Amino acid sequence: MLNEQKLLDGYRRLMEISRDLASTLDLDVLLNRIVHAAADITDAKAASIMLYDDTDKQLHFQVATNLDQPMMRGLVVPLEGSIAGWIVTNRKPVRTAHAHDDPRHYSNIEQTTKFTTENLLGVPLMTKEKVIGVLEALNKCEGDFTDTDEDLLTVLGAQAAVAIENTRLFQQSDLISEFVHELRTPLAAISTATYLLVSPKITQEIREQTIQNILGETQRLSALAASFLDVARLESGRVQFHIKQFNLKDLLEECVSFMQSKAAEDGINIRLDIPPDFPFEADFDKIKQVVLNLLSNAIKYNRPKGSIAVQALKKDGEVILSVADTGIGIPEKSLPNLFQKFYRVRSAEGKAIGTGLGLSICKQIVLGHNGRIEVQSKVGEGTKFILHFPLRN
Repeated sequence: MLNEQKLLDGYRRLMEISRDLASTLDLDVLLNRIVHAAADITDAKAASIMLYDDTDKQLHFQVATNLDQPMMRGLVVPLEGSIAGWIVTNRKPVRTAHAHDDPRHYSNIEQTTKFTTENLLGVPLMTKEKVIGVLEALNKCEGDFTDTDEDLLTVLGAQAAVAIENTRLFQQSDLISEFVHELRTPLAAISTATYLLVSPKITQEIREQTIQNILGETQRLSALAASFLDVARLESGRVQFHIKQFNLKDLLEECVSFMQSKAAEDGINIRLDIPPDFPFEADFDKIKQVVLNLLSNAIKYNRPKGSIAVQALKKDGEVILSVADTGIGIPEKSLPNLFQKFYRVRSAEGKAIGTGLGLSICKQIVLGHNGRIEVQSKVGEGTKFILHFPLRN
């Protein structure tokens, strides 16, 4: 009777959860809601989701209730030699009271996350006969996982799979339509230039200029494709963040050195203000990508003989990194849209050519480190981007 009541209460909770899952098309928000719901209905200390990539035949850790996202997002879990892999391959739930005694247990995740799995309940995430991932509940608060827990998690898994797939389809269609729209301009320019080249009437000077135009548009297409892939990977959760400790001053000096010659063309001075020893834990390459993008924008939209100030400090439990320029500034009405994909500030369109994806990528990387990014700007005076990262213990 007690189990029947628990199952009934669980189904009522699942009805509430289903409405909650249907209310968002943000994949990160959705995944977090799912794992918290999984821990709740099974009375587990933690829950996690791994998504399956059918292209490379691998599972990628995405989110857990008990871990920092940068540490584990994108971690590869092999199909062979893991409980999650067995669940994907066999499309069946697994319930084990002693995870470490199970020969399928994959211990590498524990070494990375520092979380010990005692008992485990996992179910496949399936939609239209296709496995898209695994939902696991870890370490039952009291006793072992039961048949009731398995029934409830299986139903939640079915709901979650549909919600995840719908969100992915929405993101893909949205991103692809924007990408196709952005392709039109460079393709039209290349088409026109090619038409001119085959004309016997054009002069050698025009021919050479047309070839340079084709080269420029081709490079723009290449940059657009690379940025598009970055955005797609970041939004799908297939990017793994490799967290390590390094001296932030070394990274910033490397970025400044790389951009120095470009800045010198317009007489722009770059100043760096950071203590000599500044330990920082993050993904070195991803943070470098963000800083280079911000420096590139600060140079593009600066004024001749202007300046750029790069500063890093620790304050109120955060690492605060900022890049400020003395450039043309951004109108206040444009600020709320600045991090949207393909968004360009109208007043700056003739100043420089870009993909319109750089700041969106920066935001995704910063969010992936549990941080946030903000911008302050005044037309005619300059712009300042400020990155906030929580200090890691």
